[in-house]
Parts: sequence; structure tokens; C-alpha cells
Amino acid sequence: MKKGQVYEGVVQRVDFPNKGVVSVGEETCIVKNSLPGQKVKLLVNKVRNGKAEARLLEVMEKSPLETGHPCSHFGVCGGCTYLSLPYTEQLKIKEGQVKKLLDNVLDRQDREWVWEGIKGSPKEYEYRNKMEFSFGDEVKDGPLSLGMHKRGSFYDVVTVTDCRIVDEDYRRILGAVCEYFASRKVSYYHRLRHEGYLRHLLVRKASKTGEILAALVTTSQDPWNCGSSGGQEETEKLLDGFRELLLSLEREGCLSGRIAGILHIVNDTLADVVKSDRTDILYGQDFFYEELLGLEFKISVFSFFQTNSYSAEVLYRTVQEYAGRALKDEGMIFDLYSGTGTIAQLMAPVADEVIGVEIVEEAVEAARMNAEANGLSNCRFIAGDVLKVLDELEEKPDLIILDPPRDGIHPKALPKIIGYGVEHIIYISCKPTSLVRDLEVFLQSGYFVERAAAVDQFPWTANCEVACLLSK
Repeated sequence: MKKGQVYEGVVQRVDFPNKGVVSVGEETCIVKNSLPGQKVKLLVNKVRNGKAEARLLEVMEKSPLETGHPCSHFGVCGGCTYLSLPYTEQLKIKEGQVKKLLDNVLDRQDREWVWEGIKGSPKEYEYRNKMEFSFGDEVKDGPLSLGMHKRGSFYDVVTVTDCRIVDEDYRRILGAVCEYFASRKVSYYHRLRHEGYLRHLLVRKASKTGEILAALVTTSQDPWNCGSSGGQEETEKLLDGFRELLLSLEREGCLSGRIAGILHIVNDTLADVVKSDRTDILYGQDFFYEELLGLEFKISVFSFFQTNSYSAEVLYRTVQEYAGRALKDEGMIFDLYSGTGTIAQLMAPVADEVIGVEIVEEAVEAARMNAEANGLSNCRFIAGDVLKVLDELEEKPDLIILDPPRDGIHPKALPKIIGYGVEHIIYISCKPTSLVRDLEVFLQSGYFVERAAAVDQFPWTANCEVACLLSK
């Protein structure tokens, strides 16, 4: 295959996370955003060491598996990958992807292991409890939009008022906020020029309690990009109107949930991420409460918490089961990369003590408050980098639970974890490719995978979680 040439072919399978393998005659090519069984037209844009990658130009024939989709934005918005497939078919694809990745590593271990398949989300649609919507425009110099980035675009934003992975409250808030700022001709932050006011709208809604947090993220610049337009007084009026808009949705019965807090976050960093230089509470409080497996969790606007509360319970029950297999008696558990301490608190009833380590100080503080509120006195949380904290801990664990960020465990932290020599380790991963890279090191150090399961935390997207029980 030659770079710059256009070909036609049929998608044979999709490898993790979103790599369609297309047969073109006797050759194959990787094409993202394609589905098994589709006939596609593609443009080769890279050929290296005999491997070709291409851009999808057109779906010439749908896959026999496609049965339609309930979202008008599908294919334009970059959020969902498998929305045109039945949920059962999506689960088959994800299970096959994870099993293939694990087989490539575990075929080299000297004993059998149990593959438990994939566990689906109890709720297939409207499952997310957090969304970060971006302000922008859908076409250059077009009207203000608020939503998700277009598929394959860093700049263009689609107003996703029909999004199906969130519930109606998100859709109503998004539509009302976009209309409010568009009618007042407020500028959005231009990512190239670094000019403008509106950056993101962060919405969190507790799936079990129904409490809602809404945070408007802006720069400290003039909202109208015209120097001084009335200054601070006009900006305050604009924010007052934003607050009253959201409260009116609740008063008029447009929301099924209850607004717990409305925030204004100022972010002047150049990176296109949601972070705070300053946070002002416009209404209520900067946290809400969520329930999970009988425990209550206080969650702030930046707290890490699984984005699907329904399947999080499935994932954590799996972890509890693995811990039950690993611990013969109560012992010391290390929960590394512990976030707001969800896993640590769920493990507390079967442990003498649980020590959680997390680098985000705000999350650690939330974990401490949550443990106290849940009456758990045997949980201790330490703020710091796992790599450094392990050098300072004097306690020796009986079980280690790992739930690292997407990129996996820091290579220098792996030997320290292995050095404890514990009989069992539970590894939870939201990126299977990072997991299998780290498993290579564990296998070389005398561990083997006893059992593993995938859990679909993110229906219709290309991602899923994996839990592994390792034994020495």
C-alpha cells in the first residue's frame, strides 16, 4: 500500500481502543472509527515497516451488525464509537479486544488462568455522572456552541443537546446555558489566539441521590473581548444571570435532580483542561453526596469518582470477590492510587487496616472525611506520589490493590511494589494496553494472573475497565 492512495476494503475486526483492521486485497490497514463488517473507502496517510494506517473517507456499506442509533450527533461528535451497534455486540467487541491483549502476555505464563468475560453496565444509556462540555463553534466563525469536540477535531465543538450517555438534566442545562451566553454575545476562549472568556461547563450529578453540581469555567478576560465593557460589575451581572438561569430550571420543574451548588472557576492556563486558578461559589456548596454499595461519599467538583456509578458497583463487587480470595484472615491492605478512597472504604470491613495513597491532596482530604462519615476508623490516607510514599511507609501489606491512572504504574514504582513480596495483588485498569505492559513486569518477577474480568464502565465508547487478581 502506498501513502496518499485511496483504497476500498472491509473491516475484519476492531482492536483496542478503536483500530479497525481493514482487508484491502491481500494486505491490511488500520482505520480508526470503523466497525466490523463495514465496507469503507480510506486514504493511506502513513506506511511504516510494512504497516499502513489510513483515514476513513466514507462508509460505503453499513455493517450487518448496525441497527441504528438513538443520537442525532453520532458520527459527528467524538464521544461515542459503538452507538449504532446493539449493546450485546459492543460487549462482544470489547471482550474480544481485552482477551486478545491479555492472551498475548499470559500465554507465556506457566499455568492456567480464569477469564471471567465482560460484565455489562446495569444501565446502558444516561449513565454518566460527570461531563465536561467545551465552548467553541462548530464551524469557523459560526454561532456559539457548547458540547463535545467533533470527531477528529481539536477545535470544532458540537452542541450535543441530544446526547444519550447523560440524562435529561444534563441536556436541559447544556441547552439553556448555551442559549444564555449566545444571546449575550459572550466570547469563547480561542485555543490558538488564547483570547476569549468561556472555556468549559462542568456538570456532575449523583446517580443515586440526584444532587447536581454545575461549574462554569472561564478565563479572567473581558467576556466580550472589547477591552473594558463595564468591567467587573458587568461580569458579575453576567454570572448572576447564569446562576439564576440554573435555579429557574429547578424552580420550574425542568430538572429531576436538585442543584446542590453552582460555581464559577477561573482558569487562565494555556492547556485545554479544566483546572482552577480561583473558584467562587455562586450558590450552595462545592460538593454533593453519592452512594455506592451502602456507603456515602462526599464528592467535590474535582474529586476523582468513577463516571458510571451503576457499573462502578459491579467493578467494586468484583474487587471485593478477588480480595476475599486473596485474604485468608484480616490483614493490612495498601490501596495505591486511592482517589477519594472508594476502594479503601469498601475493603475496610475485611481488613485490620487500609492505607490509601493518592497524589491529589483534595481527593485525600475527601477520602478522610468520607471514611469518618461512614464510621470507618481503620482507613488511613496519605497525600503523595506513590513512588515516594512507598519509601517512607514502615508497614508491610498483606494485599496490594492498584488502580493507577490511564498510563499505568510509574516504571520506578513497579519494583518497589513487587519488592513487598505480597502473595496477592489486585490490579484495576481503565486502559488495557497499560495493564498488559505492567503485567509483563509482574510475570517476570514471579507473579501470575489467577483470574481477570472486564467491566464496561463506558457503554458506547471505545473504553472499558479490567480487573486482575495476581498471585505469587
